[in-house]
Amino acid sequence: MHSCRLPSIEDMDISTIALALGSSLSAGLNLYLTVLALGLLQRFEVLKLPPALEVLSHPWILIAAGLLFLIEFVADKVPYVDNTWDAIHSFIRVPAGAILAIGVLGDLPSHWVWLVALLGGFVSFSAHGAKASTRLAVNSTPEPFSNWILSFGEDILSLGVIWLASSHPFLAIIFGLILLTCFVGIMVLFFKFFKAFFRKLKPAGN
Repeated sequence: MHSCRLPSIEDMDISTIALALGSSLSAGLNLYLTVLALGLLQRFEVLKLPPALEVLSHPWILIAAGLLFLIEFVADKVPYVDNTWDAIHSFIRVPAGAILAIGVLGDLPSHWVWLVALLGGFVSFSAHGAKASTRLAVNSTPEPFSNWILSFGEDILSLGVIWLASSHPFLAIIFGLILLTCFVGIMVLFFKFFKAFFRKLKPAGN
């Protein structure tokens, strides 16, 4: 009968946990900026990525991430185009967040790989869901400026999370958990709002 031992603190130190949490959160907001930032940090030896993620510093990965980030940078600023972009990336950001979390934590028993994947995916889904929900609300207004402010704010927040994870892991974990709580709260609020909205649309007596 094999042992189902939890990973010890030696297996997963605080910097590793911070990077896994930060990468998943950041990927949910802006995946391509996250990959680009991690790759450049590794490339210029500011951060030592785990072996599974060292490939992010490969020139072709950096070029691809940079080009996709430029496309997203523009698409993110255009009302309704950003909603379409977010809808498509519901199928990209969430699994990518799971993959990043697994890559950060390295070799794990198979049951832990699945657990880490689920947790990383949930973190990315929460960030992505909060971003997409907020964009839907903002696009109900005719002016584009709030959209631009949100987009720049998301990019800064994404970079800030990665920087904290690479430089101040303890603060990164605290900040990441606060962000995760806020993101989940935003999704719950929007779910309740849309539920009440569609309930009002039902004909009386139904």
